[in-house]
Amino acid sequence: MKVFQDRVAVVTGAASGMGLAMAARFAAEGMKVVLADIEAEQLTAAAQQLAMTGAQVLAMPTDVSQLSEIERLADAAYDRFGIVNVLCNNAGVSMEGRSWALSEADWEWVLGVDLWSVVHGIRTFIPRMLAGGEEGHVVNTSSTAALFPCPYSAPYGLAKHGVLALTEALYLELHDQEAKVSASVLIPGPINTNINRSAEHRPGGAVPEPEPTTDLERMIQDVKRLLTGGMDPAEVADKVFCAIRDDRFYIFTHPELQHGQTTDRVDRMLRDLPPSLPAGLPTKSGTT
Repeated sequence: MKVFQDRVAVVTGAASGMGLAMAARFAAEGMKVVLADIEAEQLTAAAQQLAMTGAQVLAMPTDVSQLSEIERLADAAYDRFGIVNVLCNNAGVSMEGRSWALSEADWEWVLGVDLWSVVHGIRTFIPRMLAGGEEGHVVNTSSTAALFPCPYSAPYGLAKHGVLALTEALYLELHDQEAKVSASVLIPGPINTNINRSAEHRPGGAVPEPEPTTDLERMIQDVKRLLTGGMDPAEVADKVFCAIRDDRFYIFTHPELQHGQTTDRVDRMLRDLPPSLPAGLPTKSGTT
């Protein structure tokens, strides 16, 4: 995509963090923006914040895990603005625990938000974007968790591996038919967002915060501290915008993780070694 003025962007997970930063970056380029998030009150505040800059904004409270809600989001975007040029499937949550101890509801919640929402977004928006005949771009948010094993966060790792594989397939399918719509996958490292408190919105209520007494709980606290000190979401938004403009597929926020984690994973596969966390990441002992 080369022209952004008066084009339309839809961003999920847009009430805060990377989603809000992306929406603000698009608005700064003269785009009309549709913000979707399950946090209705925070979403309204975010939309008002952007509207004060002169942007045309539509806020849609949305449970992205539900196909019917994504379809409602698409209908609202097209009813209001007539076209969608950029779709950022960005909403994400996380749930920590041993894979066999997490409940079916835990698995369904994380996979619903982190993976199925991307499937719903692709199936709902892309046919209409292609039919519109204009240049367009889809950005799906994966994670560096797609590049290494995710003990104690298996649903999140599974979802992010899936988003990466899905977006790679989507890119090739779009280019095979010479579509005007292209795709990128965002692979962020540690970013200072609200994902640490995503369990507050888990159906059935939040899971109580564990006391840091066991190896697992210490690891969870280490990861949360890593994220709190992470990159500013506005910097991520700049990288996303440039990737859309330049039609770059992989959007890594931390190049050092891109090379280190990818190389380590492939090397262990080629050497027939078991999985291991890359150097520099917290382990269950609380060290790095």
